[in-house]
Amino acid sequence: METGAITSYIDVAQVTLYAFWVFFALLLFYLRQEDRREGYPLEADQSGEFNKDDWLFLPPAKTFLLPHDHGEVSVPNAARDNSERPVPGYKIANFSGAPYVPNGENPMLDSIGPGSWAMRADTPDMAHDGKAKIVPLRVATDFKVTKEDINPVGTRVVGFDLVVAGTISDIWVDRSEQMLRYLEVTTEVGDAPRQILVPMNFGVFRKTGNGERIFYVHALKGEQFAVVPGLKDADSITLLEEEKVTAYFGSGLLYAAPNRQEPLA
Repeated sequence: METGAITSYIDVAQVTLYAFWVFFALLLFYLRQEDRREGYPLEADQSGEFNKDDWLFLPPAKTFLLPHDHGEVSVPNAARDNSERPVPGYKIANFSGAPYVPNGENPMLDSIGPGSWAMRADTPDMAHDGKAKIVPLRVATDFKVTKEDINPVGTRVVGFDLVVAGTISDIWVDRSEQMLRYLEVTTEVGDAPRQILVPMNFGVFRKTGNGERIFYVHALKGEQFAVVPGLKDADSITLLEEEKVTAYFGSGLLYAAPNRQEPLA
């Protein structure tokens, strides 16, 4: 006798499977919305136009409270790179994805190609205790160079043209990761001596023919150390300053000398 019960042809496992499919589809939709909080709506590469009313895939704005009293930020928002940071260059061809050629006075400061930098917060990266993570040893007095290692303070810094750019005056460490991040250098090039930071991974220690130990930086010429982006605070570096300093050295790998933009063969 038929009673109309569905349990005779739909079991619990089948219902569970269908429920999982629905849940998984909703989860994917939610995640695809959440990953569009930064960098969206996308801009057309040539015209710069973008869809401001993409209601289906763009999530509603969410406000995030930043730690250490650094305010708050709401995303997605209407901030656009093209309007706030015009590209100081021109495309080599009229198609999407065409590379830019810098046309400013110094291509190494134009934020193009290997010298690109992101608009990060202009505040130091802070540890959980509210102190700056990356500081010189004169601030991080509980850090020191071990006896097994050579203290680089006093070592001369040279560019790839072997011109002396300056002398290492201090070491900057990451107190959270317990590692060396930058070498502070007092420059000997430019109009006047100044303190700059050299990212540790852009140089190597070498010995000259007379046995002197130097810090060799392949990315820059000696004279180009004169315009390395500086810091607003002598004892800390902001996230934005880290971007600009590292980008400057990265740009040197392409723009420091004209032959670096030519084919290898």
